[in-house]
Amino acid sequence: MKKIESISVFDMLKIGVGPSSSHTLGPWRAARRWISKLKDKGKFDNVERITVELYGSLTLTGKGHATDIAVLLGLEGLDPQKFPIEDISGVIERIRKERKLSFNSERLLDFDSETQIIFNKKFKPFHPNGITFRAQLSSGKRTTDTFYSIGGGFVVQEERKRSKIKQEQLKGFPYPIQSGKELLAYCKAENLKISELVLENEKSLNTEEEINFRLKEIWNVMLDSMYTGCHTEGTLPGGLNVRRRAFDSHKNLIGDSNYTNAEEWITAIRGTEVKFRQILKWVSCFALAVNEVNASLGRVVTAPTNGSAGVIPAVMMYYMVIENHDANFEDIRQFMLVAGEIGSLFKKGATISAAMGGCQAEIGVSSAMAAGALTELMGGTPEQVLMASEIAMEHHLGLTCDPIAGLVQIPCIERNAMGAIKAINACEMALDTDARNAKVPLDKVIETMWQTAKDMNSKYKETSEGGLAVNVALSDC
Repeated sequence: MKKIESISVFDMLKIGVGPSSSHTLGPWRAARRWISKLKDKGKFDNVERITVELYGSLTLTGKGHATDIAVLLGLEGLDPQKFPIEDISGVIERIRKERKLSFNSERLLDFDSETQIIFNKKFKPFHPNGITFRAQLSSGKRTTDTFYSIGGGFVVQEERKRSKIKQEQLKGFPYPIQSGKELLAYCKAENLKISELVLENEKSLNTEEEINFRLKEIWNVMLDSMYTGCHTEGTLPGGLNVRRRAFDSHKNLIGDSNYTNAEEWITAIRGTEVKFRQILKWVSCFALAVNEVNASLGRVVTAPTNGSAGVIPAVMMYYMVIENHDANFEDIRQFMLVAGEIGSLFKKGATISAAMGGCQAEIGVSSAMAAGALTELMGGTPEQVLMASEIAMEHHLGLTCDPIAGLVQIPCIERNAMGAIKAINACEMALDTDARNAKVPLDKVIETMWQTAKDMNSKYKETSEGGLAVNVALSDC
């Protein structure tokens, strides 16, 4: 049996809070993981003082990505999937004002976030996003643990114990997959679509009812983020004074349609004019909406990251309101299963972390995921699915991550719209092609992406030390 890390669809698509999966959701989850580790070792009740040290990219763009806020919320033991986002500011204000932390919502500890969260520009060798938790115990001893936020909300320690556990879990997978080539071989041998194959793997971890429930939860958050973004006017937080664009765009597109909720909204959109320009505008609007919600510390689905959270819902929504007015949950499930599997191939073969690979690892991967998923919904073969994913990534190779002021706003929000449009275009090109004539296999573009990531200058890897981040000043905004 090959040692292949088991990556579920629910690893690739996670409900969380913006603005960044690696810089917000990851540190939040790392803090909760540390608490669990303290409890497992019987040290939690003996903790008297905590310090947290952020390294590398978490320091360079941490303030703009709300990393310090995420750490505090994690130390309070709050759940990023369920905690009401409207209550976040109150919790942070309380901690900073009282200089007290409710450790895992169980124990009150003295905590000054200004001095006990340390920003260190040094990069740790294992990964650019390092975070070290230190605790002084009542016995006088100290305990230290370092975690790494490796993209998409994934959190590991250097020894990768969790990876070993996942490898053991994979022994129950009927179809262990490491590459696109293996995926196609299984599909051909079993005469299954990619979504059907992935569902069989997922069923070795959860019941079909549980899978459906969780996928519905994911879609509901995606739909809500689009709906919220399209109906929220104003300026994004952070100091760049970026005006929300989805509101105005949506207002012009929807016209005088009447609706009272997100489901009725879908029906209303289906009744609007859909010439080519309107289609471009609708897809862009959906993507912009999600990432404006993300930029406001709103709830979105990491797909595969928060910075790229708008691509997959925008393309799925395109299918529902433009291509197939009868689309239902079965279509959504099929789409998400394929998207998750494509994303897992990139994570296994390259990276989904902008701090490791630039924006090609986020928008590029999300565009590839969406392109492949849409292709299967549109009747494409497994070969055409992988071809569409390859085309989408091929034209994102080398894309840098250079957020102005370290905020997930410029150019991140617009890039989601461009990634969604590219995904749709890649799908159509693949559907019009005999995939047997494809010159570039998906596995080769994944390998190329990883080589490009390793060659890329570090200032273009989510450090805000190059590109637009240095050429556009805050005064310009």
